[in-house]
Amino acid sequence: MRKGEQRMALIEYQLDENVAVVTMNSGENRFTAEFLQAFLDLLEEIEQKTRAAVLLVKSAHEKIWSNGIDLEWLLAETGLRPETATRFPALLMRFLRRLLTYPLTTVAAVNGHAFAGGAIMACAFDFRFMRSDRGYFCFPEVDIQIPFMPGMDAILKKALPTTLVLEAQFTGKRYTAAELEARRVVLKACPAEELLPAALAFAKTQNKTREILKTMKAVTFKNILQVMDTEDPAYLASLKGGLTR
Repeated sequence: MRKGEQRMALIEYQLDENVAVVTMNSGENRFTAEFLQAFLDLLEEIEQKTRAAVLLVKSAHEKIWSNGIDLEWLLAETGLRPETATRFPALLMRFLRRLLTYPLTTVAAVNGHAFAGGAIMACAFDFRFMRSDRGYFCFPEVDIQIPFMPGMDAILKKALPTTLVLEAQFTGKRYTAAELEARRVVLKACPAEELLPAALAFAKTQNKTREILKTMKAVTFKNILQVMDTEDPAYLASLKGGLTR
């Protein structure tokens, strides 16, 4: 199987008018180096080879949007290649930064569970829709004893109210779509059959130019980017074994 074909199996997209509809096909869509690089490559392709104004991301899995970092893979890979302990978190933060500053309107159609890194990824989007009849949004890092990097914490704070950030981080509570809709974390909570149509209908109303979005995101997220640039490298260096300690 050729490299391009392998990546298409992980993640793919199709155009629907002004919207690039991306489907994550990697089962629970856990983050590995291969998955993140495939996603980054796809984002580059959409930006360079299409005229899409909106990026909409959904999952092919019927129950899970993304379960975040594949810890089993990361631990095994770190055992084989110790440098992975720092290289992988750096790749993850590059991916989150790319989503955060992507010069299109970004919409997460969270059609299943969004846990840990998956929930952080959802927070990097501009807007979120979430399935109301199945799926939780949760940061279990406090229970699995994996600290948030400063850049991750900053991304959470741009998407969640301050009091909710504290509760979510320190308790590991699982939130329903209805709870998040009430706090404006998601624009709309929808039954499964209504989620994609609702997210797509909203996306098609967004025809902002890439130039203004790029400029506005650079200003709006300036503080987050500064944290990523100045605090993340030092914080990662202080953790023996990287994110998995």
